[in-house]
Amino acid sequence: MRVVGPERSRLTQRAALASVAMALILLLAKGWAAIETDSTAMLGSLADTALDLVASLFTLAGVRIAALPADHDHRFGHGKAEALVALGQVVLIAASALGIGWRAIDRLLNGAPTANAELGIGVSIAAIFGTLLLLAYQRRVIAKTGSLAIQTDNIHYKSDIFLNLAVIAALVVDQLLHVRGADGVFGIVLAVWLLWGAWKAAGDSVNQLMDAEWPADKRTAFLEACHDYPELNGMHDVRTRSSGAHDFIQFHVWVPEEWTVKEAHDRMDAVEEDLQRRFPGTEIFLHLDPEGHTDREGMLPHELTESR
Repeated sequence: MRVVGPERSRLTQRAALASVAMALILLLAKGWAAIETDSTAMLGSLADTALDLVASLFTLAGVRIAALPADHDHRFGHGKAEALVALGQVVLIAASALGIGWRAIDRLLNGAPTANAELGIGVSIAAIFGTLLLLAYQRRVIAKTGSLAIQTDNIHYKSDIFLNLAVIAALVVDQLLHVRGADGVFGIVLAVWLLWGAWKAAGDSVNQLMDAEWPADKRTAFLEACHDYPELNGMHDVRTRSSGAHDFIQFHVWVPEEWTVKEAHDRMDAVEEDLQRRFPGTEIFLHLDPEGHTDREGMLPHELTESR
């Protein structure tokens, strides 16, 4: 079960701080290695780590803002700060990919030898082990919190594993096996890989900012749970969206005309409370309609057709 409230905030902020610490360590190590090796692939890895640091700082700020309670100007809370931060990370990842690609093409056209492959390989291996530890910790936090910002952070740290492996391969092939141009080729491959990762990571952020419906399995799980309540047999016009760790669902329910307002209110309050216990972090907006009545305003075209 996912945690919410202060516990979620504590876990996500710890994960963001771990990302910042790891990025700082890797930035220093790769900076030294990039100077010593003059490798485009290593330089690309350094640029990616520098952007990792900026992105991790954004993530830290984002999860802190997202944890703020609802206020007068943000009645639905601040959860979308995570989506904004995640989208900012995507832009940084794409920018680093373009810079790496430009450098790699220049290296292929003009050529330049690399040096001290052993140092670059050693730093890359150390970076892989450090990143694996961070990824394992992030996966635990994501499983408990579902944080979009930490998920996006996790995506580009996963790419770091392949990026460091590519640096190792580039240095081995270019310097140790004396296949010139390998460093530039690997740099281009890394740039394409980063762009692809940025494209995929952008999807969740945009969906949340655009108030996309919940994923099908999540929506289905909630609707199936509603079958346990006879009061919701007339449930219709269901709409869902998410904002950070907060989920929102609204729907209409038909109630018998002979029910008093108080009876309907009391019955539905009990249902809402029970559903919110089963789905922590979900806010339910429920509207009562007389049995058989349908509000046509706001319905989608196919829903209007089906209701006739």
